[in-house]
Amino acid sequence: MVLGIGYGRFAAAVNSLLLALTLLAPIVGGTAHAQTAPAQMAPTPVAPIRLAILGDSLAAGYGIKPEQAIPARLEAALKAEGRNVSVMNQGVSGDTTAGGLERLDWMLGDKPDIVLVELGANDALRGLDPAAAERNLDAIIGKLKAAGVTVWLAGMLAPRNFGSDYVRQFDGLYKRLADKHDIPLYPFILNGVAQDPAFNQADGIHPNPKGVDVVVARLLPFVTKNLDTYAASVRRPARP
Repeated sequence: MVLGIGYGRFAAAVNSLLLALTLLAPIVGGTAHAQTAPAQMAPTPVAPIRLAILGDSLAAGYGIKPEQAIPARLEAALKAEGRNVSVMNQGVSGDTTAGGLERLDWMLGDKPDIVLVELGANDALRGLDPAAAERNLDAIIGKLKAAGVTVWLAGMLAPRNFGSDYVRQFDGLYKRLADKHDIPLYPFILNGVAQDPAFNQADGIHPNPKGVDVVVARLLPFVTKNLDTYAASVRRPARP
């Protein structure tokens, strides 16, 4: 009887230990699984849309600081609206449409997604042949499209002292090109700023910082509308 009682107590102790280990196993296993489970991968950031402004001194920011130029101010305005867009300043002061065409391959090396072509002001100021400017811009647009780049066009107006024939030929070339290539046209890059002393530098041609802000504020709806169209065409978020 004593032996039986001792054996019974021993068996009860063993059974209790086995029960405790059985209950503990899921907890230990779960802890081990939690420790060895791989961490979830963070989502890959969406690369910004690369918008280049191929232009002249208006894009380059003649007479003002780089951060006050149209590309920099436009990028800031887009970021304030939650748009993930990098605006590249491809402006060269004094550049003509011919100059823009000559450096196009160099600019394409930066691999822009979209190019806003802002050229022609210097052609008009020098009284160059509007037909030549139209041919140059036509070649620029064609080459950009052939490279798979989305193209937008910003227009310019000729000085009125060159006569009605020149004005008609020059002013009309931007719409003709936009229609031919089926691309968005912003009719006049200096809308709201041209000939207003409050918004221009002493030369009466180049916008001061206040003028740049007016240009950007008026340009912004055009840019955002066409960014939405671009985003839909490449199936990416309109506000990346």
